[in-house]
Amino acid sequence: MTDSATAALDADIPPLTTERATPAWAAVFSLMLGAFSQVTAEFLPASLLTPIAIDLGVSVGTAGQVVTATSLIGIVAGVAVTIVTRALDRRLVLWLLTTLLIVSNLLSATANSLPVLLFARVLLGISLSGFWAMATATAMRLVPAEALPRAISLIFSGVSIATVSAAPIGAYLGDLWGWRNVFMLAAVVSVVVLVFQMLTLPRLPPLTSPDVRMLRVLLRRPSVRLVMIAVALSISGHFAGFTYVRHFLEQVPHLPVTAISLVLLAFGVGGFIGNFVGGALVARSVKGAIIAGSAAIAALALVLFVAGSSGVVAGIAVGLWGFAFGALPVGFQTWMVRVASDEAESAGGLLVSAFQIAITLGAVIGGILVDGFGPFGAIGYLAAATLAGALLVSLSRNGVAKA
Repeated sequence: MTDSATAALDADIPPLTTERATPAWAAVFSLMLGAFSQVTAEFLPASLLTPIAIDLGVSVGTAGQVVTATSLIGIVAGVAVTIVTRALDRRLVLWLLTTLLIVSNLLSATANSLPVLLFARVLLGISLSGFWAMATATAMRLVPAEALPRAISLIFSGVSIATVSAAPIGAYLGDLWGWRNVFMLAAVVSVVVLVFQMLTLPRLPPLTSPDVRMLRVLLRRPSVRLVMIAVALSISGHFAGFTYVRHFLEQVPHLPVTAISLVLLAFGVGGFIGNFVGGALVARSVKGAIIAGSAAIAALALVLFVAGSSGVVAGIAVGLWGFAFGALPVGFQTWMVRVASDEAESAGGLLVSAFQIAITLGAVIGGILVDGFGPFGAIGYLAAATLAGALLVSLSRNGVAKA
């Protein structure tokens, strides 16, 4: 991949354009609520697997496949949703996706067998991936170009809030009310989100007509491929480490469960703060934010590798890891729409697929390394993959360094 080839293929890409001279922040806030409700539903099973397994009469490992179902369908759902709904007003599509989320939560709450629960989680995978495929493209039409990083940061704050709150609140309410009522509460929250979206989202007639041919066109652009390779490296590294971070904290610094909960809370709070700091960095330099976030995670992984036997060091490093990761989702979303602003929805679908593949690969690779080399295996891959991602982006020159 040469710089001249990149410049040649990207020269005809129209500049980033929006339909609004003034930002529609209420509509952007509705997308943030959508992100919160989607990710909350995604994370709930992690804190409810044991009671779900007991109630449905299956093993915890079998019940855990509800998480796999959501992830696997997400690999293709983001692209498929943008193609299937290409002729519809985009606000109508967002309303339909939120309605699908409500149905998924209701089915989860009333499921009397594992197949029904798996089907409900497949519906969530379609809703979740479709939402993320469209979120940034929609934000582009709700705010001026210079406000886009801030808008994306606001949307991703919903993810950060869900990351901090979904698992602990889900576990607490599940013990208090039962796991089915937790999903019923998630359905109620989703209804509130749908109402707010119906009140705030303006008409958004389709501007492009995504299809499989356009996906091939985008994948021929070196800049798009560069984004996806960088995602594959940095995001797979992150999830390889994060999937097994509890195992590391138990086996290396030998932290008790209460301390591990506090460390994971620190990770979530760090991610919440890092999301906004990352948005500010992206506004100055998209590549700079991604390089800084990936390189910082690699450095913190090395700290865990060298001095992770100290509970204090491990706790601080994991908290800072969450902060550093906050820049990556905002950075990658903004970068992708900068290099494919003419087909933002198709590009969003590709990015969702890249994230889902990276998440799946990270969990698989991390598991293999943990089984083969112990708790340091996944941390070693975390360091190597995120460092490789930072180096790849820093050595590229494709015209998106400035916001």
